[in-house]
Amino acid sequence: MTKKFDCFIILAEMRTGSNFLESNLDQFDGIQCYGEAFNPYFMVKPDLEELFGVTVNQRDKNPVRLLEQMKAGTDGIPGFRFFHDHDMRIFEHVIDDPRCAKVVLTRNQVESYVSRRIAWATQQWALTNGKDAKKFRVRFDSSEFEKFFYEYKAFQLNIKGRLQKTGQTAFYIDYEDTQNIDVVNGLGKFLGAEHEISKFSGKYKKQNPETLADKVRNIDELVETVRNIDLFDLGKVPNFEPARAPAVPTYITAENAPLMFLPIKGGPVERVVAWMEGFGALSSEFNQKSLRQWKNRNKGHRTFTVLRHPVARLHAAFCTHFLQDGPKTYWDIKNALRENYDVPLPEHLPDDSWDEATHRTAFIAFADFVRRNLAGQTGLRVDAVWATQSAVIKGFSEFQLPDRILREDELEDGLAALAHDVDLGAPKPPAQQDDAPFTLAQIYDERVEAAVKAAYQRDYMMFGFRPWGKS
Repeated sequence: MTKKFDCFIILAEMRTGSNFLESNLDQFDGIQCYGEAFNPYFMVKPDLEELFGVTVNQRDKNPVRLLEQMKAGTDGIPGFRFFHDHDMRIFEHVIDDPRCAKVVLTRNQVESYVSRRIAWATQQWALTNGKDAKKFRVRFDSSEFEKFFYEYKAFQLNIKGRLQKTGQTAFYIDYEDTQNIDVVNGLGKFLGAEHEISKFSGKYKKQNPETLADKVRNIDELVETVRNIDLFDLGKVPNFEPARAPAVPTYITAENAPLMFLPIKGGPVERVVAWMEGFGALSSEFNQKSLRQWKNRNKGHRTFTVLRHPVARLHAAFCTHFLQDGPKTYWDIKNALRENYDVPLPEHLPDDSWDEATHRTAFIAFADFVRRNLAGQTGLRVDAVWATQSAVIKGFSEFQLPDRILREDELEDGLAALAHDVDLGAPKPPAQQDDAPFTLAQIYDERVEAAVKAAYQRDYMMFGFRPWGKS
């Protein structure tokens, strides 16, 4: 036995053939698998009270102790089977460790789901004698299957991502592959075995070899459900936008209210800040330590942010940062947009020739630049003022998600309800100042909507935005 690894984990799910695979791995000298050692409801099997001197109670207090005892007490390499609902502490302990070999066992999710339903109905979870097989035609539950499918997919994506980030390679083996002795021998070699097995153990038999139509009563519903699941993520919105930090120094509090505002640049920030000034002097420039201290002093506090429609937000950014002369003007980016990205901006300020049509054309070109910028196709930074709102809120979550996500078109009622939550009365927020030199209403049309939606597909999808101006 070549000691390539200290242990191994079979990352699988119920009804994927993990019992059968384990029984064959146990035939290799120096390979020993200890079943579902970290199942939260039992250890290996329901009636086992301890393993390597570790009781179930001791394992639950410290699962790593059991793994270390396995390593010390096994002549060769120990392993275990792990499902997504097992003790995640042991998953976190081994997933980034290159000395723990990863074996990823998969199966067609429909077959796995149907097999699980049959096992629940018959209470036959393993078959050692073909004569004892119990047959049952189950009813397919579409909502249950979809939940099962997406949980399975999420776990597999988590495994893949963690292995990629740590530069590890797993041995992937499908349910059908477990029936191929050459593949199983290849897995043995991967784990360090120096000999091959010549036949399967024979301990377990395939339980339900029939076709799906013979195992499912409502096969038409199964077919329709699977047809409606986007197996290849064809509707997925690609995301190449850089992750954003929480931006804690921008958070704002008021002296006499347990409220904290998490601004999204480009949104109605000035309106909300003016509203909060009604509760006393404002504070910002927090760091994570001082923010925690504020939270501890303000029991029952609420944190909130405000969404703005993407068209309104991008137009406000366009007017504020590229059509004015002031501290908020992005002169360097403006010059780059004019010279390198075909955005027809005025060299300095808009003059009398800058009419509605010119403004609309320039804004559509700017929206196209933002689309490319968010897709990583430009050399300029993704500025916070036009970053997607979904990315900004995800950045908030690195420290804390807001309790409330309000929308600008319901801001007055939303702020009043927020103040009521903390037993405060509240003034109305001031009216929003119009964009200049032209308001959005003056230049908006279907081309504007299409250009902005192309840039912000993710925000439209995540927050359900309709075309601007539609309720």
